[in-house]
Amino acid sequence: MVALLAIVADWILGDPQNFPHPVKLMGHLISAEDKLIRKICKTGPSLRMGGLFIVLLNVLIVYFGVSMGINALGFNKPLQFIVTTHLAFTTLAAKSLGLEAKAVKREMKISIERGRLRLRYIVGRNTEKLNQSGIIRATVETVAENTSDGVIAPLFYLIFGLPFAMTYKMINTMDSMLGYKNDRYRYLGFFPAKIDDLVNWIPARLTALLMIFSAWFSFDVGGGLKIMARDHKKHASPNAGYPESAVAGLLGIQLGGGSFYENIYIEKPLIGDPKRPVRAKDIDDSVKIMYRAEILFAILYGVYYFWIRGIFL
Repeated sequence: MVALLAIVADWILGDPQNFPHPVKLMGHLISAEDKLIRKICKTGPSLRMGGLFIVLLNVLIVYFGVSMGINALGFNKPLQFIVTTHLAFTTLAAKSLGLEAKAVKREMKISIERGRLRLRYIVGRNTEKLNQSGIIRATVETVAENTSDGVIAPLFYLIFGLPFAMTYKMINTMDSMLGYKNDRYRYLGFFPAKIDDLVNWIPARLTALLMIFSAWFSFDVGGGLKIMARDHKKHASPNAGYPESAVAGLLGIQLGGGSFYENIYIEKPLIGDPKRPVRAKDIDDSVKIMYRAEILFAILYGVYYFWIRGIFL
């Protein structure tokens, strides 16, 4: 029930800018730990162990902190339910992701420069040299990948309880802040990146399947299955290739390719077949695919919660 209410709350409220958000607190904690570990650890191996310490500490803090906090509210069931639902809602990012993607499209229509600037809010690559096609591809790739990280994965872990979903969110935040493969984070970010790969293994594959099987009558389901099966291994990430290749196949476009990261050109394989050139509408369609996947997840979870669970429990 909490997961379904969290979905509806996210659709309605999105990410309120002026409201306390647990992920912001997680970010402040990780940033402080980053600075502290660097004062103590000066070599590569010690920084790697420092990264492991950050992972273990934060997982324990969030899991047991949330568990004890929710249990402490047991004296007031309505309040406990409200707090649980609110925290569950903060783990989701469907509305904010969709709005940001469409903002890139809107700004790009005004000028290519404004599109590039807006894209910087949601991607880690350099955007200064991207043409219109590059902006579109980067936006679609981001929506595809974050459909897993910001929507389906938190919902998947909510099935097991709020502490698991909040712990996932901490792991994902650690990866987004520390898991870079550059000189600064090569050692410190090793374990944050590895644990993020581990916890996203099932959600990434589930996301791709949800995308494909919710796309009937609107997108190329056969193409989605074909490209996912063929191209998911082309991505540097063991997980991101699944939703990205699924979206490429569903839309009949080609994603991937080399990009500049911190002014260094990184060559990446192409994903999908270029059945047609990318177009601005692909951004809207990637958002539709995201919502369809989330709705299918909600339907399947609702069937489990209200029917199957009632039969066997």
